[in-house]
Amino acid sequence: MHPNDERRHAAEDSDAAMRVRTVWISDLHLGTPGCQARALLDFLRQVDCDTLYLVGDIIDGWQLRRSWYWPQAHNDVVQKVLRKARKGTRVVFVPGNHDEFLRRYAGHTFGGVEVVEDAVHVTADGRRLWVTHGDLFDGVVQCHRWLAYLGDSAYTLALKLNQWLNSARARLGLPYWSLSRYLKLKVKRAVSYVTDFEVAVAREAHKRGVQGVVCGHIHHAEMREIDGVLYCNDGDWVESLTALVEHADGRLEIADWSALRAWVPVPAEPALPEAGQAAPGLAPQALFGPPGR
Repeated sequence: MHPNDERRHAAEDSDAAMRVRTVWISDLHLGTPGCQARALLDFLRQVDCDTLYLVGDIIDGWQLRRSWYWPQAHNDVVQKVLRKARKGTRVVFVPGNHDEFLRRYAGHTFGGVEVVEDAVHVTADGRRLWVTHGDLFDGVVQCHRWLAYLGDSAYTLALKLNQWLNSARARLGLPYWSLSRYLKLKVKRAVSYVTDFEVAVAREAHKRGVQGVVCGHIHHAEMREIDGVLYCNDGDWVESLTALVEHADGRLEIADWSALRAWVPVPAEPALPEAGQAAPGLAPQALFGPPGR
């Protein structure tokens, strides 16, 4: 390893001042312009954990098949995850529909990363949580794949509009605001889809005899009880910039980076900090947002 890389990694390790037991992240969509790779790197640098779950749609194979997009920042995210695995973090990868090509490797380990179909996590206070991406409970993905691809193209367009809008907002000194997230929360049909999805996932978790479920897929961070089952969605790193974390005592919490981080427009290929320079971000004590509903 080059000496400058060693100094940079040492600086990054020193930034990981927030210690939690477990982190769940999903829907990074590496390989797309909408991926907020720099914000994710900030988060990964500041958080240290025993277990890191990658809950699907980490790499966007759908987008990469249409056109190749892989800036250095996306490679840096992959390298950061692999480095965590080398440093002793257990990294478990549950593929989703956008990276479903990796499901054929379930049961294998690559670079310290375990690839599995799904998983059961036992919290510090003894609760069993089923970990799944959630696309198997999306009727559009399962029954009308052509419609899912069409919706994905429309979503990509919305993200491009969102980037333009927030570049203008940033110049005016206004905080980050997600147009696509706003539309999903306001359109009645979209809200109904989210609710139906949550109920379906919680119902399956109940059938499996677990106390809760952690999933992603719908890009909507949430934590609530549904018919006696704890439903947790860790959100995404395109719109909401959220993760689910477990503290040492088993307490679960949604880490909301978008609400706490001063948003800066991300260039196509953001530069890494110079060797020895601390990565930008929040003080560790300011990292976590309020508990989910």
